[in-house]
Amino acid sequence: MPTRARLFGSVAADYARYRLEYPPSVVDAIGRYTSGPLREAVEIGAGTGKATTLFTQSGIRVTATDPDDAMLDQLRQHVPASVVVIRASLEDLDTTRVSDLVYAAAALHWTDPAQRWQKVARLLRPDGTVAIMGGPVDLADPELAAMSRAARSPWLDEEHLAAPDGSFDHHWPAAELSESPLFTDVRQLTITRRPTVSSADYIGFLSTLSAYLQLSRADRRRALDAVADVLPERVDLHADIRLHLARRLGSARGPTHTESSDG
Repeated sequence: MPTRARLFGSVAADYARYRLEYPPSVVDAIGRYTSGPLREAVEIGAGTGKATTLFTQSGIRVTATDPDDAMLDQLRQHVPASVVVIRASLEDLDTTRVSDLVYAAAALHWTDPAQRWQKVARLLRPDGTVAIMGGPVDLADPELAAMSRAARSPWLDEEHLAAPDGSFDHHWPAAELSESPLFTDVRQLTITRRPTVSSADYIGFLSTLSAYLQLSRADRRRALDAVADVLPERVDLHADIRLHLARRLGSARGPTHTESSDG
């Protein structure tokens, strides 16, 4: 995994506190898509357990994996004891046992592109589902967003990480999955998430982004303080979840690639 991926452990408690929760509609959408009951799942890059909690609340037995001890320490504080926790990256996972679902929440882009889909496929039963979710969190007000960009610009240009294909669009990883001979029935969904949070919580969220974590402590604080100075007490966020789904090849279904919205 890239060095940038290993920065989150230094702010694991803040990650658990300030990162947004995932709505139940995520699991509902996956359930409507899947070809059978979802009993067992493997989570890639589970972090502090934001998505883990959601899936366990739906009655799914989750094996949560992450290579960072500090993140997993936080995860254990927030998920049921029934969750199997494994310290490992996707590349290091044992693939001798297969599950109904493999999913990743804002994490798959940290994995090795040369082997990610082969590893995911080996973790799935034939016809099993892979679900990749994530998406940027931005200020909904364009004027406020422009003020925020200007405020942080002496220290930071871009908050968001480009997709592994180098783009900032929302078609990764669906486009990559569509090209893989291991998966079929690729779909994209957008799940609406438009929260209103305090400016303090928004700044807390920004402090967990790898773009800020790459800065020196002093510059990170200056950048965050500069953004805080231009924000009102509460802010509206545009935080839609992009859900990418595919099925491990093993059924008679042919490949498709569709996009829809699920609010």
